[in-house]
Amino acid sequence: MKVYISADIEGITGTTAWSETELNSPEYSFFQKQMTQEVEAAIEGAMLGGATEILLKDAHDSARNLDISNLPINCKVIRGWTYDPMCMVAGLDHRFDRAIFIGYHSKGGSERNPLAHTLSTTSDIKINGEYASEFLINTYAAALHGVPVSFVSGDVGLTEEIQAINPFIVTFATKEGVGNATINVSPQLAIAETKRLVEASMKVSRNDLQVTLPERFVVEIIYRDHTRAYRNSFYPNATFKPHNTVEFVTDDYFEVLRILQFLT
Repeated sequence: MKVYISADIEGITGTTAWSETELNSPEYSFFQKQMTQEVEAAIEGAMLGGATEILLKDAHDSARNLDISNLPINCKVIRGWTYDPMCMVAGLDHRFDRAIFIGYHSKGGSERNPLAHTLSTTSDIKINGEYASEFLINTYAAALHGVPVSFVSGDVGLTEEIQAINPFIVTFATKEGVGNATINVSPQLAIAETKRLVEASMKVSRNDLQVTLPERFVVEIIYRDHTRAYRNSFYPNATFKPHNTVEFVTDDYFEVLRILQFLT
């Protein structure tokens, strides 16, 4: 059984301020360690659930966050960015049995996490009229290859979004955002529950977990800067809309990933 794991940091237990998520910041080291331990717990849970091979993507900022010294011999890790449109799930393809997302967070435009964003902190993204999260973008990317997502950890706002999309996906809420604060579970509880719930998620049917791709995608990228919106509206088949928005319509989800790669 081949499993893909994508790891972010804004949904890890404790992270509240951007300085806690930035490589080489004085506040970063504890949260780097916690991210690593929650990822290691997911790997252990996946292996207990039957995984024989794991590909891990460090998917936050520099993509060089995880301490990889204790990774098992059946786990490979992608560090840095490949710069292909799969982005946070680079390397994921039809050969994988399921995917797991660790430390994910609420969508850009949300009040549910002080670190909420989608791919960039300078724009928000809508897909088919709804603000999109990195969970949704990457779940659709996995679905493009027929791979279901079985487990996601992150803030309460994200877990509520996931339950509304597919209640069979197993989730664990690490924190709840309130204004510029977070209410967090114990780091030790996050590690223990991630391991337990990932193992449980491995037993959920792939058919139950699978999210169906929409037939058509209307993508809106809403920028803070109107000049950037105007410039990016010259992307092939994109159009400029008032209020700093670039719109792009397609029935091919890979084209959605491509425009997000170039314009966010």
